[in-house]
Amino acid sequence: MYPFKDGCYAPRNGWYVAAFNHEVKRELLSRWILNEPVVLYRTEAGEPVALDGRCPHRHFPLGKSCLIGDEIQCLYHGITFGPDGKCTRVPSQTHVPQTYKVKKYPVVEHGLWLFIWPGDPELADPALLPDLEPSGWSDPEFRFQPFYSLEVEGRYQLLNDNLLDLTHLAFLHGTSIGVAGNAEAPEERVELAHVLKSRRNMRNVPIMATQRGRFDYDGPVDRLAGMDFYLPGFHAGLDEMRIPEDHPTRGGERLTCHRVFHAVTPARLNSCNYFFGMGGIMSDEEFDATREHLWPVIEEDAMATREIEAMLSTLGYYPDELMLKSDTGAVQGRRRLQAMMDAEGQVAR
Repeated sequence: MYPFKDGCYAPRNGWYVAAFNHEVKRELLSRWILNEPVVLYRTEAGEPVALDGRCPHRHFPLGKSCLIGDEIQCLYHGITFGPDGKCTRVPSQTHVPQTYKVKKYPVVEHGLWLFIWPGDPELADPALLPDLEPSGWSDPEFRFQPFYSLEVEGRYQLLNDNLLDLTHLAFLHGTSIGVAGNAEAPEERVELAHVLKSRRNMRNVPIMATQRGRFDYDGPVDRLAGMDFYLPGFHAGLDEMRIPEDHPTRGGERLTCHRVFHAVTPARLNSCNYFFGMGGIMSDEEFDATREHLWPVIEEDAMATREIEAMLSTLGYYPDELMLKSDTGAVQGRRRLQAMMDAEGQVAR
């Protein structure tokens, strides 16, 4: 499935974000993950649970059923499943067949998120979760908040591509967070076992439109921007802005220090779950203001993803891409994801 080999959609053996922690409560929550329905909830003890979201009897959605204690009772015929996925009751008979069970997914709460492992549960190693320490997670000055959770009508790799090539900031987000330096500054890349790192150092660039008037300084700034892509779908970004070193009295003074988190999880074949969170040395008022002014930016990325998906779906075939130097990161990401799918034995049709 474009842009991967025919028959390949997304790696299964990897940690994806299923939800923000606060979204998973005592109510049943339905999500599509890797084209499979999943139901999420917490037990009475507060432990998160992720199960196959359809009853194996008539395929009624378990997310639209009833939570009784720690068990889900299918709304259609009352068949009940425990948090381990095993059937505990069939009202129409006394015998419970061993075949009556639903898949239980490994889940881990990590940072702001609930991560799910859709593949082989024996391979679900918590050591493969994204490393949050480089994002300042243990820094007492930093605070972190969830911002937005939405489903975008576009296959998930389109949004991964967007985040792996930040030259688009200067244009798609030119009236908000983008400046010309996003496209012109050279990119430094590092490729590691489970993460692709990108950094851009921009010198004496205009201050972002969304930041004008927020400080007692509106001149040019030095800006460090980067993104770490933790395969298969978690992007941890940084954005720091300082007064240029050559300023006569305030050179090097830090104006902003932000961390952004984009989690991209395949939903249906042509849609993805998108979770955006943020961190920084910020007050509640600053978080609230940032949450408000960043929503149009997130919608711009969602719009671009939707438009490309509509183009590809309407054409009915996948035209060749004319690649640029700035596509190096996206190409690296695609190759690494394809290698993960090849290792899983996903066979092209």
